[in-house]
Amino acid sequence: MELAIDFNALEGTMLAGVRMIAFFIIAPPFSYKAFPATVKLILALGLAIGVAPKVTAGYVALDTGAFLVALVTQLVVGLVLGFLVYLVFAAVQSAGALIDLFGGFTLAQAYDPQSQVNGAQFTRLFQMASLALLFASGGYQLIVGGLVRSFDAVPLVDGAFRMDGVASMLVTALSQMFLSSLQIAGPLVVVLFLADVGLGLLTRVAPALNAFQMGFPIKIGLTVIFAGALFMALPAVVSSLTGDAVQAISGRG
Repeated sequence: MELAIDFNALEGTMLAGVRMIAFFIIAPPFSYKAFPATVKLILALGLAIGVAPKVTAGYVALDTGAFLVALVTQLVVGLVLGFLVYLVFAAVQSAGALIDLFGGFTLAQAYDPQSQVNGAQFTRLFQMASLALLFASGGYQLIVGGLVRSFDAVPLVDGAFRMDGVASMLVTALSQMFLSSLQIAGPLVVVLFLADVGLGLLTRVAPALNAFQMGFPIKIGLTVIFAGALFMALPAVVSSLTGDAVQAISGRG
């Protein structure tokens, strides 16, 4: 009995697995430290085997130098795609950071080693809520599907990988992140800013009251009251961000 091994398909599958492993290291929700590295590795290799018949069609084994170049290229592609997804979902975390800043919660800032987030209450709360919504709504499946479709945009065989295109995508994703964070936290930030303006006017009218002593409890109370409205809109926000992430990594963004 002879065992025939297609080394061309095996080499192409390895390159596809390198892209997926690099993607899962950075891209949320898979980058969360609560997921063991072994699980990420098994998931990446399983997906690489699953897409092998499609992505390795027409692949020819390379020599040592060309293979090392292709290996580094797939590693960079996976890291860039994962970073694009990270930038898209960083909008929710940035919105929480804005609320903490204007609401006066930054004094309780702490580092979460599992999520690798350094922020106060709403920063970590929004980030955890977005991860929970990704799993509850099946958004992570769309992200994995977008990763699989990325082989159509940047295939293993003769895949064009231009740095100017990567820079353009990163600039677009970064600007979209800031815009989305302002859209999420903007209404509450405006309310807190108007509260500061009102306290300033009250201090000018009656300096003896020292209205800014009441600023912290008033702003914290407003933040807690209006944060519920933001949480009601968070599922729709995460759904929209998931669509943006899928478009970015599948080459349609």
